[in-house]
Amino acid sequence: MNLAVIMLAAGRGVRMRSAYPKLLHSIGGVPILQRLLNTVNQIKPNQIVVIYGHRGELLKEAFNSSQPPLVWVNQKEQLGTGHAALQALPWLNAEIDKVLILYGDIPLITVETLKRLLQETEKEAIGLITTELSDPTGFGRIVRNSEKKILRIVEEKDATTDEKCIKEINTGFFLVSKQHLQSWLPKLSAQNVQQEYYLPDIVAMANAEKIPITSVSPSFAWEVMGVNDKIQLAKLERLHQEALALRFMEQGVTLLDPARFDVRGDVSIGKDVVIDVNVILEGRVILGNNVVIGPNVYIKDTVIQDGTRVFANSVIESATIGAECNIGPFARIRPDTVLAGHVRVGNFVEIKNATINSESKINHLSYVGDASVGQEVNIGAGTITCNFDGKKKHKTIIQDHVSVGAGTQLIAPVTIGENAIIGAGTTITRDVPSHCLIHNRIEHRTVIKQTDANEELK
Repeated sequence: MNLAVIMLAAGRGVRMRSAYPKLLHSIGGVPILQRLLNTVNQIKPNQIVVIYGHRGELLKEAFNSSQPPLVWVNQKEQLGTGHAALQALPWLNAEIDKVLILYGDIPLITVETLKRLLQETEKEAIGLITTELSDPTGFGRIVRNSEKKILRIVEEKDATTDEKCIKEINTGFFLVSKQHLQSWLPKLSAQNVQQEYYLPDIVAMANAEKIPITSVSPSFAWEVMGVNDKIQLAKLERLHQEALALRFMEQGVTLLDPARFDVRGDVSIGKDVVIDVNVILEGRVILGNNVVIGPNVYIKDTVIQDGTRVFANSVIESATIGAECNIGPFARIRPDTVLAGHVRVGNFVEIKNATINSESKINHLSYVGDASVGQEVNIGAGTITCNFDGKKKHKTIIQDHVSVGAGTQLIAPVTIGENAIIGAGTTITRDVPSHCLIHNRIEHRTVIKQTDANEELK
C-alpha cells in the first residue's frame, strides 16, 4: 500500500493567545507538529502533506529541513476540514493508494493506534479512530444503528438533543482511499450551522455507496485529545509526563514522586536508577545502571555512567560523566565537560570545557574551565582557572597527582607538572615543574596605625 498522510494544520489558534503558530508550542520539549511527525514517520508513509494557514510561514521555516521532505499546501480560506483536505488532492503523488487524514493539533496519538487503524481497515473501507468520553461536549458524535454499524458523524452544533447524548466521538482521524476522496470531497456541502465543508460528511457518502466503515479505538483517551489553548496544552503536558513516568517505572526506575518528574526529549534509563523529586531531563540523556539523581536536578544532553550520584540542585549540560562519580550538591557542569570514573565534584563547583581524569577531586567553590586535569588531582576550595584574557580563551593543564591549595589562581596558558604541590593563596603565571612545591605568598606583615601621632609601627 502506498500511503500519504494529510495533516490539517491551518487553524488560526486564536485561543492560544500567542504570536506563534499553535503547532510550534511544545509538549515534553518537542514542538507539537514535530511530535506528530515523529510518530507518523514510524508508519513509513510515502508522502506527507501539511495544510497550513495563519502564520504558516513560521511553520515552514521551522520544518524546512524535515526528512522526508514535507509538501506544504496553503489553505487561503478557512472553509472547514473537508475544504482543507480538498486542497491536498492535487499534490498527492500518482502512486498513492490510501490517505491518512489527521489533525496537526492532536500530538499524542501513538504509533500502535495508527498501525491498528492501517491493519484493520480493509482495502476499500473507510477507517476511523473513535473513542467514548464521559463528557463529549464539543466533539462530533458517531451515529450508529441498532447493529452498531456507523451511519454518519454529526457535529455538535448540528446535533439533535438525543444525538448530543451519544458518548462516542469522532477524533478526526480518517483512512480513506485516494480514489474515494477524489470522488467525495468535491461533493461536500456547506449546508450546516457553521457553513463549512465537513470532512466527516464523507461517512454518509460511503454508506450511500455501501462502502464498509471500520472503527478502532485508541488504547488511552489522551491519545486523541487536542490542543486549543494554553490550559489544554498544560493538561496534555501532564498526561504525557504521567505516561512517561509509568513507562519508566515499568522498566524498573524508582521515581520518588512520579508527578514531579519531567522528560523533555529522548531519555534512556538503566536498571535500579533512583530519581528524586523535581528532576528535569532534557534533550538526549542516557543514565546508566544504579545512578542516583537527587532533588531539583537539571540534566540536558548528557551521558551518565553506572553508579554515579548527582546530589541536590545540580545542573549538568552537554557533558559525559563516568562511572561512580559524585557530583554536587549545587554543582554546575557546563558543555564539553568529560569526567572520568570516580571523580568528585562538590558544592558550588563550576566546570566548563574540561576533562577531569579518574580519582580527582574538586570539592568546594572552584571554577575549572578550558582545562585538562590528570588523575588523582586535588583542587582546593576557591581555586580558579583564569582562562580568558579579554579576547581569547587559554588552556590550563594539570598533570597527575597534583595538589592545588585553596584560593589558588591559575592564569592560563599554564601547565602544572605531575606531583607538584601548590601552596594555598598562590597565583600561578608560569609553568610549574614536576615534583616541586611552589607558593608566592607575600611576607606576613602587621601594620598598626597610631591615630594621634599619625605614625606607623612595623
